[in-house]
Amino acid sequence: MELIILGVTFFGFLVLGVPVAFAIGLSAICTILYEGLPVAVIFQQMMSGMNIFSFLAIPFFVFSGELMLHGGVADKIVKLAKNLVGHIRGGLGMSNVVACTLFGGVSGSPVADVSAMGAVMIPMMKKEGFDTDYAVNVTTHASLVGALMPTSHNMIIYALAAGGKVSIGALIAAGLLPALVLMVCMLVAAYAVAVKRGYPAGKFPGWPEVFRSFAAALPGLLIVGIILTGILSGVFTATESAAVAVTYTILLTFFIYRTMTLANFLRAAAKAVKTTGVVLLLIGVSTMFQYLMGLYEVADFAGDLMSKVSTQPWMIFLLINVILFLLGTFMDMAATILICTPIFLPIAMKAGMDPVQFGMLMLINCALGLNTPPVGTTQFVGCAIGGISVGAVMRTILPFYAALIAALMFVTYVPAFSLWLPRLLMGYKG
Repeated sequence: MELIILGVTFFGFLVLGVPVAFAIGLSAICTILYEGLPVAVIFQQMMSGMNIFSFLAIPFFVFSGELMLHGGVADKIVKLAKNLVGHIRGGLGMSNVVACTLFGGVSGSPVADVSAMGAVMIPMMKKEGFDTDYAVNVTTHASLVGALMPTSHNMIIYALAAGGKVSIGALIAAGLLPALVLMVCMLVAAYAVAVKRGYPAGKFPGWPEVFRSFAAALPGLLIVGIILTGILSGVFTATESAAVAVTYTILLTFFIYRTMTLANFLRAAAKAVKTTGVVLLLIGVSTMFQYLMGLYEVADFAGDLMSKVSTQPWMIFLLINVILFLLGTFMDMAATILICTPIFLPIAMKAGMDPVQFGMLMLINCALGLNTPPVGTTQFVGCAIGGISVGAVMRTILPFYAALIAALMFVTYVPAFSLWLPRLLMGYKG
């Protein structure tokens, strides 16, 4: 009965339009009161969930991404991407994919990525005669690569939701190949739609101009290399790498590029504080939720239910993907990771999937939810920038959805995409 109350109240609050964090907390409180447990359990679980040293990486990575967003790094990355692939059919669309991938590497946030790249690329593409729906779809889908990059705070959230079963360093290394696969899939989709609609190709500016734009963008792109090198060499931990990222970004935007103003710095700091507060609230209330799911053995119940459908690992992985996709359509990425990881990670591991590989599956699936109404944060931001309705964008979204799902299937059923680099660079034994 307690499990029914937990589930019904949670989904009931969501249907009523209650924000996810409050829906999680209120459903946990209702269940605890029905169970007759002391109310102090609520606060104990919230505090224990948030009071973890590794969580310091979250505000630092968020702050680093906001500094990159407000510090003028995006313009240099856009110029590099345009010079590299702008001469291909639908050149601005291809440039958009590459630029979003590169900026996602330094921001680590799909929302920051679509905000920065969208503000530059969507008006530029519209001016050059590209349809608005195409410009928005390319931007919003390519920006999802940020969830897989070394600066992604969602990796930290997954590692802690996994309960110590996975190394943050291994996750950071594991995200690089899936990010590359996702970029290639998006390039194919962008090119196919460009050919179908007859979009023009740009002009190649010449290799000297490519090298000049690369030199200008290189200091910003180095943040990925610094984080990877530092962690893999043991110079600093994953948590310390986030602080290094902030320090480097401040030096870069203030003293190297000299594009950061005091007003933008304060704006970045305020946005980072707001985002961190939202994430920590989700972590606190989700810890209560996880406590109750463990108490009522939800993971075992879900595993038994799936085993009745099929005992084949490929089918179990497919079911997990479908469930995560459905949940991601109305839940925030962080909330989905925090709630679903304790349920589905044991099931996936029992079926033979490594926890690092499952992390990549989880991140791509949750990223897909960011582009799917009714929550669809990146899609709403992209549509607002493009001045187009979500409905108009959804009518032509299938090629880009197909690219994202193709990347998800590669990661789900080909373990090497997630595990090869951690094994090569870190000696990971998983």
